Amino acid sequence: MRAGLSCVRELSRSGRWKVFATGTNKERLELLGTLPGVEPLSMDLRSDESVEACKRSIAAQTHGLDAIVNLAGLAGLVSLVEGDGPGEIARLMEVNVLGTARVNRAFFDLIRAGNGKIVNCSSEAGWMKAQPFVGPYYLSKHALETYNDSLRRELMFLGIPVILLRPGSFDTGMTRSIFSSFDTMLADTKLYGEVLRRLRPLMVWELERKNALDRFSKLLLKVLESPRPKPYYSLGTGWALAAMELLPESWVDRLYMILFRLWRKKVNNDDMNL
Repeated sequence: MRAGLSCVRELSRSGRWKVFATGTNKERLELLGTLPGVEPLSMDLRSDESVEACKRSIAAQTHGLDAIVNLAGLAGLVSLVEGDGPGEIARLMEVNVLGTARVNRAFFDLIRAGNGKIVNCSSEAGWMKAQPFVGPYYLSKHALETYNDSLRRELMFLGIPVILLRPGSFDTGMTRSIFSSFDTMLADTKLYGEVLRRLRPLMVWELERKNALDRFSKLLLKVLESPRPKPYYSLGTGWALAAMELLPESWVDRLYMILFRLWRKKVNNDDMNL
């Protein structure tokens, strides 16, 4: 994950942090291991055994942690009725929600011993109105926000801050996976070909309005070093999606239908002018 790489580099450059960088990509872990103050560790957050093994490795080196930062996440597009909606929901929930919960639970005693804080990464999808063909992703991020709020209200009694980051579109591998998922869905659909071709320019426009990753990594460093961090931080929110939040749900439905009809009318007019 490019966001994780950028954040680890920012923490390494500061010279104030010892970073245990975890993941499953061996090449990326080797790259992280070349950075000052960074120790790469293999961990698959989908596996209790892998998380516990990583925790034991870290506990052998320190009595406590200053922070846990959960940045791992998956995205994808799929129709809830035509594609494998249930399978995609399960895939994204396993990483975006259960993986975060699994890591926080396993490392909790080290966080408490170190008077540390927990940082969870959601996205703008976690608080915005759901959009078509990204139901599993929005579902997982809304679930993550509920998990985060409940965890924060539990741990506040123990004096442990829980902070949620809500980034918009950044230049990460996740963006490329969305384009790949879209192309697959368009190739396979029997119901939504015309709709997807109309929505694609909107998706491209939103996703290519990418924010620089260093903005996100600098925000993370600020959150980690703040003595009183806020519960939520938003960064790089798309103005078009944010504007939709001001509309009633029925108006958002109508807006999508208007855009679709305008596109269909344009296509018909173009055909007539040939």
